[in-house]
Amino acid sequence: MDNEEKAIFGSWIQAIGTVLAAIGSTPIKELSSDLLDSLNLIGNVMQGTGNALISDTIDPPSLDKLGNQIQAIGNSTEVAGILIDFDEKVKQILEIDGNWLQALGGSVALADALGGERSIEALYSIYGNLLQTIGNSLQAISGIKELFNQDGQSLNVVGSWIQAVGSVISAIGQTKYP
Repeated sequence: MDNEEKAIFGSWIQAIGTVLAAIGSTPIKELSSDLLDSLNLIGNVMQGTGNALISDTIDPPSLDKLGNQIQAIGNSTEVAGILIDFDEKVKQILEIDGNWLQALGGSVALADALGGERSIEALYSIYGNLLQTIGNSLQAISGIKELFNQDGQSLNVVGSWIQAVGSVISAIGQTKYP
């Protein structure tokens, strides 16, 4: 698999993972909470994997590469919070930190896209990364609200889906303009 194919594959793995995590974050009466939690876990693993694959295709090092690496670290932080047997407060803090790291990574990649050539490809990257950054930030804020015993579920759902839309836009841009 060449770098172009790997970048497209990684983009879609990330996008699918983001959609799965958004479904897992959405309260759906017909789905058990265990299934929703599993979708959230699988989605975060796929997002991190996709970001790592994308990062591996970018040479020389750039803000885009660094942004994807930071996003992968953010997903890994969330996965650790889900899988490791911590108390609920520590799990919540890891989820918040993971979302902030993903937002930071998206911002770094956004800065790269804003500083680059003006093209349709750059436009997909700008909008995709902007929406992912906004979505992750909303998710982190919802986690902070929940940490202080306030309702943050609606904000988390909205943030998850905004991130998912941004991820799909980025994947479409990667596919159409590799």
